[in-house]
Amino acid sequence: MKLLGVSGSLLGSKTPAAINVVLQRAKSKYPEIETELLDLRDYKNIEFCDGRQLDKYNEHTNTVIEKILSADCYVIGSPIYQSSITGVLKNIFDLLPVQSFQHKVMGFVATGGTYQHYLVIENQLKPIAGFFRAYIAPSYVYLNKDHFGIDQTVENEEVLVRLEKLAEEIVFMHTKLIEN
Repeated sequence: MKLLGVSGSLLGSKTPAAINVVLQRAKSKYPEIETELLDLRDYKNIEFCDGRQLDKYNEHTNTVIEKILSADCYVIGSPIYQSSITGVLKNIFDLLPVQSFQHKVMGFVATGGTYQHYLVIENQLKPIAGFFRAYIAPSYVYLNKDHFGIDQTVENEEVLVRLEKLAEEIVFMHTKLIEN
């Protein structure tokens, strides 16, 4: 089983830090699973979706697509800019075939400057997951700047507990789905 964390931004460190907590907690509780962080900051040459065949895109674009397609379950994260997910994350969703996430589990993490932006998960990320026919973990975690320390690591204990719960839900749901 492979749990892939996707950090959907080309800059900033809070979102990948939060996703890393989920991946570490999952790996700690379930050492047999493989975890990986797909940090889009490492793939700045991703091309815009324009309808061509996937193999016609550049190496960065294909690497990202292949990593996503090869995973079994996901924690998807995005900073919230202008009350929305990032354009690069939306572009990734646009590039992927419709069946990419079908019957796979997704969990969500978002970071933002105000408490009100948590609704982006409900109003944007969950509907996208529904379109892809993914199973959605019941919990999600929204973090704002107050939850991070000076070194941009998650320091709020309540949030750390919620990130661990999210990790457990994703792995539990995936495990139960493959048993059936």
